[in-house]
Amino acid sequence: MTEKPYSNRLFYDTHVFCCVNERPEGHPRSCCSARGSVSLHAYMKMRAKKLNLGERVRINRVGCLDRCELGPTMVIYPEGIWYTYNSREDIDEIIDSHIIGGMQVDRLLLPPDCVPEKPTG
Repeated sequence: MTEKPYSNRLFYDTHVFCCVNERPEGHPRSCCSARGSVSLHAYMKMRAKKLNLGERVRINRVGCLDRCELGPTMVIYPEGIWYTYNSREDIDEIIDSHIIGGMQVDRLLLPPDCVPEKPTG
């Protein structure tokens, strides 16, 4: 049997993972959904569809990305760029600059060394 050569072509050109994790009210780590991530994710999907970004861009809801204290958070692949965002304007900027324009949004970046302090106890 002859093996087919591996293709480097990605299934999605851009794959966005938006944390919509939900923890109980008052949890010391809080959660992205308590900071509006569910409605902001829905807005991002709607705007991407309105802009006709096509089937090459996928925007998914995911559970905890383990950075809820810094959230809401998202990560965009294939670049592996992490963002925090708080408004529709932030979402618009991420779509316009990063997804469409290919330029990261520096003011919303969550660098790899930006790790939330986890409560002790």
